Amino acid sequence: MTQIVITLSVIMAAMVLFAWNPVPAAVVAVCASLALYFTGVLTMQQTLSGFGDPVVILIAALLAIATGLEISGVGTWAGQLLMRHAGKSHTRRLVALMIVAAVFSGLIGMNGAVAAMLPVTVVVAVRTGAVPSRLMMPLAFACLTGSKLTLLGSPVNVIAATLADEAAVGHIGFFEWAILGVPLLIGTIIIIILFGRWLLPERRSQSIPADFSAHAHTLVEQYQLEDGLHHLRVRETSPLIGKSKDAVDLTGYADLHMVAVLEGDAATPLQRAIAQDDLLLVRGSAEMVGRLALDMHLAVREAEEAGPVAEVLLSRASGMAEVVIPMRSKMIGQTAFPGMATEDGDLMVLAVQRGDDKMRQEPLVLRAGDHLLLQGTWKALDRYLADPKVLVVDSPEVVKKQAVALGHGAGRAIAILLLLVLLLAFNIVPAPIAAVICAALMVVTRVLTLPQFYRGIDWNTCILIGAMIPPAMP
Repeated sequence: MTQIVITLSVIMAAMVLFAWNPVPAAVVAVCASLALYFTGVLTMQQTLSGFGDPVVILIAALLAIATGLEISGVGTWAGQLLMRHAGKSHTRRLVALMIVAAVFSGLIGMNGAVAAMLPVTVVVAVRTGAVPSRLMMPLAFACLTGSKLTLLGSPVNVIAATLADEAAVGHIGFFEWAILGVPLLIGTIIIIILFGRWLLPERRSQSIPADFSAHAHTLVEQYQLEDGLHHLRVRETSPLIGKSKDAVDLTGYADLHMVAVLEGDAATPLQRAIAQDDLLLVRGSAEMVGRLALDMHLAVREAEEAGPVAEVLLSRASGMAEVVIPMRSKMIGQTAFPGMATEDGDLMVLAVQRGDDKMRQEPLVLRAGDHLLLQGTWKALDRYLADPKVLVVDSPEVVKKQAVALGHGAGRAIAILLLLVLLLAFNIVPAPIAAVICAALMVVTRVLTLPQFYRGIDWNTCILIGAMIPPAMP
């Protein structure tokens, strides 16, 4: 058999397996490349060259950039704007969702747009009671047509533009794809609006992800954090000024527990020495609070003046997490109590619950099944909750994606995205290089940690595309 016949046979077999789906698509793609190697069509270098192809590097980098936008709350912000301005009209919500998804697809690629918009779509479906399939499929169609808006929208665009440059037939600009993409997007939206009720399936999943947008309020109510909560403002004459938040000693005040120490009116966790007008949130009897205020020269503020405690405890700078002590945990037998903090002070126990709904205010010897409500910086939650000594009820990372809009690093993430657009719009560097630069900046500027960077890349997609490039070479 000639090489052409062998190649076509392998590609046809791969297509059948893709449609049949007996094994993952990435495995089929790798096997197709290996089949061409063992039949002598490809050399070893050619067989493995796809995994280092610029297109694969571009896709991985764009997925990392999309992860940065998602984790920093840019996607959540877009979803909140969508819900706020679309009103109660299902048609307006659907059109707005598709337009936002298409714009994201043009800026960070189709795969990255789906990754960023999926949590937003889930929240819209849960809040409005809409059928998930009638939102998810329009999301996919919008990302598909949006990929034709710019050079970054699809790997196919990059391949075509690269080959055009190599063949010296002319440079294809960053936005020139919109000549076809805009009419496609408009037509797709019109078809969905006019015929979607008959064409789109009506399927409801039993395991649709939860809506965490009101997670803080749920935890505050569950653990009764507002019961006996008092806000104390540090006066100019307070002996606490200049001390760290860990130096606040409440042992002499019976049943009084620290909840949080906040920076002035910013409602963010204190990361410096205590200063005038900082706030102490404590729980306990009014008598003990009055005594503490008198001793430490603190002013008692009304709860209405201080604002909802849920917005204080879960914000851009800090979050909450509920954990359970599992069987055989090393924490069994240790003592925990509300107000207890880690050595660095970045994480604090807000409440302890065992079995019933009664909160434990006194020190409790932990045993399997006990619940702890923790509060601290997002970095501290990520660091401490990675320990297998506790089971996390709801992932802080997932909660943050849905509950915190324009959180820590959002400004830097948007600036990096704009830099990517500028680099490509003016053809300063090739697309893969621009994407790698911006993906690296997501880590360098601390929008993403390295573990988040690695988790954000869909390696299955990268392997699939990298393995299918060699069969297209002969």
